[in-house]
Amino acid sequence: MSENENTISRGRNSEEDVKPSPSLSAQTPRNPSVERISKPIHEESPLLSPSSQEDEEGLMDEGAILEDDPHDDYHETKSVWYMILLTISLGGLQLAWAVELSNGTPYLLALGLSKSLMALVWIAGPLSGTLVQPYVGMLSDNCRSRWGKRTPFMVTGAAATIISLVALAWVREIVGGILSLFGADRESQGVKVTIIVMAVLFVYILDFAINTVQAGIRAFILDCAPSHQQEAANSMASRVVGVGNIIGYVAGYLDLPKFMWFFGNTQFKVLCVIACLALGSTVMLSVTTIRERDPRLEGSAGKGKGGVLKFFKEVFTSIRRLPPQTRKVCEVQFFAWIGFFPQLFYSSSYIGDIYVQPFLEENPHMTPAEIDKLYEKATRVGTFALLVYAITSLTTNVLLPFFIAPSYDAPSAAKSVRSHKSYSTRIDRFLDHLVIPWLTLRRAWLLSHCIFATCMFSTLIVRSIGAATTLIGIVGISWALTLWAPFAIISAEVSKRDALRRSRANGDNSNETPEDQAGVILGIHNMSIAAPQILATIGSSILFKFLQKPRGTPGDRSIAVVLACGGISTLVAAFLTSRIKDEVELPEEGAVEEARGEGNREERERMLVRSGSFGGLEY
Repeated sequence: MSENENTISRGRNSEEDVKPSPSLSAQTPRNPSVERISKPIHEESPLLSPSSQEDEEGLMDEGAILEDDPHDDYHETKSVWYMILLTISLGGLQLAWAVELSNGTPYLLALGLSKSLMALVWIAGPLSGTLVQPYVGMLSDNCRSRWGKRTPFMVTGAAATIISLVALAWVREIVGGILSLFGADRESQGVKVTIIVMAVLFVYILDFAINTVQAGIRAFILDCAPSHQQEAANSMASRVVGVGNIIGYVAGYLDLPKFMWFFGNTQFKVLCVIACLALGSTVMLSVTTIRERDPRLEGSAGKGKGGVLKFFKEVFTSIRRLPPQTRKVCEVQFFAWIGFFPQLFYSSSYIGDIYVQPFLEENPHMTPAEIDKLYEKATRVGTFALLVYAITSLTTNVLLPFFIAPSYDAPSAAKSVRSHKSYSTRIDRFLDHLVIPWLTLRRAWLLSHCIFATCMFSTLIVRSIGAATTLIGIVGISWALTLWAPFAIISAEVSKRDALRRSRANGDNSNETPEDQAGVILGIHNMSIAAPQILATIGSSILFKFLQKPRGTPGDRSIAVVLACGGISTLVAAFLTSRIKDEVELPEEGAVEEARGEGNREERERMLVRSGSFGGLEY
């Protein structure tokens, strides 16, 4: 009998000594047939941290409640390597996003698309994010494939993304070649218009495909990370995204056709191939090394048919019954992204405008060729600022978790006692002293909104390249928290609720209110991110209409005004963040906490002790 089985057996024999939790008594009858197969199937996996017999002896807490789920072994504390494999697919996806955002506009302009129609193209991103992710979330929640709930959508979405990226990069050759078979001249106006139309179509397909794989990956991370490590899992995800950002910016800065001519003869073609290889390899690495729970054990799913009207009805119904913390996070995200969207799109242009102003004032009568050359240099200066921004964001994602006091990610009592009693190295003690008790993840997120607003207001007065680059770099701190905090808060609440739902799976659930699962909740969260982007686009267009000067005219400060307006919206987000609680409490947990009384206070303090870990993760 294994060590883990001995611990479980000993725990059962000592049930008389430990008063069971009220939330479990008479609610989760044990199924002997399930108990026989409840031994963790990955017990010997190097991705899991070993546990000792004395760790779980005599302990019964919220972690034990959640661990009573007979269907899986996903409550074991996971290692750094497990978390890397779980989240690495986000890095490959980020490369695809970076290629589209940084090189898509110049590529479409080179094909002949007018600037006035460009807005209709890039509205595809927010539009697909608003519609696709909730729909994919609903489908994946109801999926009962033997491969898992999320894996089919991750693989399918990645394949569609790869195909659309390649088709977009070679659209001129594909469309021109096909039409030439019918005698059309590749240089004719009709062929050029057809190429532009197909390119725009591929951009829309690309955005819908990217949102499909992103919905699958985010739900995949939530499902496969333990309830007590959701904060750590999303912290690792933000680090992976930061690495993908830096790789994307560095690759875009290099002359890739010179070194990778075998991938294509243009910068955009080489970048698309690199993004395809990165996305395909990372998604396959995640789905082959991390196994999901078997959704077939959850019973039959609800019918997913009913058309568009039923989809919107279900979405609005799900919005009304969002968990309380998740609802507050969505409210924060709505106002925060009104500010973030202009910053993401116009930061490099803001730096570029500052760079060109002295030259335009000195020589206001430049030729169009000279103006183009000047703005080309300005674009490279702006790209460098974005690189600083990405490095700051990654650095924050790596270092900040060491200083954050665990709140949504408190380890189980068994693990906390082990950490409290014995430290194995001086590094463990050093890391424990780095924790700032008052700096919870929610407070850090609130401060990041204030930092962002201050930087955006400062764009109105900063007129030097160095100071502007510093501002954009500081904003990287806010971006790091945006990639981490909201997902961690939502994931902690949804994961705990899902675990309690599974623990009651064998009881009488006839009178329970229906609850949405991770897929649809994360989809609605993405709606709160995508919808304000549409509003920000409309608002920015109105401001540019009245404030923007013709290209090459000195004194244009319209971008700074747009960024400052985004800062005002972010202050509203900061206020709403202050209303979020530092802990996730479920209805069942309220009764448990009341029954535990004063003795639980000391246990809650122990749960804030950081274990020997890397940002909350065991080696």
